[in-house]
Amino acid sequence: MNDKVSFGERVKKAIGVKGDFKTAIVPMINYSYANMFMGGAGYIISMYFTIFLTDVVNIRLKDAGVVVMIATIWDAVTDPAMGIISDRTRARTGKHRRYLLWGIPVLFLSYSLLWNSYGLDGKAAPTQAMLYYILVYMLYKTAYTIIAVPHTAMLPELAPDYDLRTQYNSMGYLFNSAGMVPSFLFTVAILWAFGSNNNITSASKSPFLVVGLVLSVFYAISVFLTYKKTWEPSSLGNELPPFDLKYLLREYVLVFKNKSFRQYFFMSLAYMFSTGFYGTTKVYYIKYLANQYSTYAIFNAVAGVAEASAFPLNYALTMKYGKKRCGDIVTPLMVAGLAIGLFMQTSQSGSGLRLVWLALMMLSMILYPFGMSGLGFVSTNIFPDLTDVDELITGRRREGVIATFSTLIKKSVSGVMAALVGFILQGFGLVTGDTVAAYEKANNAMYPQTGSAVFGVRLCVAIIPIVAALISLFLLRRFRMTKNDHTMIRAAIATKHKYGSVSLTPEEIACCEAISGQKYADTWLGTGNDDSHPLETDAEGNYIILLEHEQELAAQKKQAQTLQH
Repeated sequence: MNDKVSFGERVKKAIGVKGDFKTAIVPMINYSYANMFMGGAGYIISMYFTIFLTDVVNIRLKDAGVVVMIATIWDAVTDPAMGIISDRTRARTGKHRRYLLWGIPVLFLSYSLLWNSYGLDGKAAPTQAMLYYILVYMLYKTAYTIIAVPHTAMLPELAPDYDLRTQYNSMGYLFNSAGMVPSFLFTVAILWAFGSNNNITSASKSPFLVVGLVLSVFYAISVFLTYKKTWEPSSLGNELPPFDLKYLLREYVLVFKNKSFRQYFFMSLAYMFSTGFYGTTKVYYIKYLANQYSTYAIFNAVAGVAEASAFPLNYALTMKYGKKRCGDIVTPLMVAGLAIGLFMQTSQSGSGLRLVWLALMMLSMILYPFGMSGLGFVSTNIFPDLTDVDELITGRRREGVIATFSTLIKKSVSGVMAALVGFILQGFGLVTGDTVAAYEKANNAMYPQTGSAVFGVRLCVAIIPIVAALISLFLLRRFRMTKNDHTMIRAAIATKHKYGSVSLTPEEIACCEAISGQKYADTWLGTGNDDSHPLETDAEGNYIILLEHEQELAAQKKQAQTLQH
């Protein structure tokens, strides 16, 4: 028994987890249940929603892009509103947690409607079909905002430590997979049971209706578990500045003054361009260029395994070398996977080269997600630390504002990008929907797409994603903040909160200025100081974070848990 315990302790030490299972692991699990919704729901949408619109409902490619664009821009607009609402909420149960519960019924309704066309057809009634899906997708995006924005904003409070945030995000990554895998398997099983596994056509409405109903229940339960089991400190005593338009504009101007935020923002924006163009185009790439839709489910299963298998490497590199290293190392594999799309050819049945192209496509489905996971892991782990840099500048905790300012612009761009993909593919002449299905049924052969259409697919699935991925990698290498920098900033903020003053060395001041992009004297941390309170360090020279309120939060948490029991 003692050997087992000591082995477990050695494992925890090796991966950097501190504390016992009850105090270290269980809170991460409780917080991460909602990730099953955020990972699973988005994964199924990214795999099937656009082709559901074009090939099941017969909405034109460019109109499908407009559906996604309008809903995504709506999502971008509502995110900042939700961030401000949650940041200004005063409640005994905390600023953010209650919104998870309120979002559940909206989630259930919208996700089930998303996969039900009610008999609408894009050919017979194009305007009605397009309007219906705009409204329903907007409703789903509203549900996602109500849940995801407060959930993300909770993390800096639940995990104030640099490494602890990585552990929380890593657990969330695992729960994303826990949502994606059963969602994918169930969807594939239902499509297979209804005979739609090899081809999706207008006859595939029934299986998607079943998928929407069952998965909406699964996601609602996952969000409820996080609401029920996650604790958050009371916000009843929070002081709120007056709210007006001037206040709103000033809040978002302050966000972009943060140099670390700007670096993160443009890096993640380029990453989003790369994954967005590829993800939106992939199904058309596989179905209409490579002629391998019969193995679409297998490709996605392989891609999911490849992405998940990268997690141990990304986590180990992050814990040992910092939050940038995994992106530096594995991103070239992402570019290599994308590059296969530059020369992929149509895979005709009976062709001697069919197995060659199939093998290359499979290789792409391994390299791309494995490499993609590195930049994604970096972006997720860097983001919570930006809250502390913002507090250095403003003296306030503004998790919701920071999170939603980023998503406001990135989601707006994402919406335009989705429409742009539709317009590019249709503009280059790609033909989809019942026209293709009728031709292939009558001729027992693949529909002959033009050379222009093939180039349009390559442009969206390879050329643009490669350029964007390389830009993101370049910007990542310019990001400065290290673990020691972050600990110093938190120690300085804590000292300032405790004594009202903090004294930093010239080297520490230079670090604050390099990371924040502001003159130290112009920041909240640099105003009203004297020389009485330098930062404290331990015997090994590590900064000591004097957070008295952390002890108060721990006491509140213990009391809340006692009341729950």
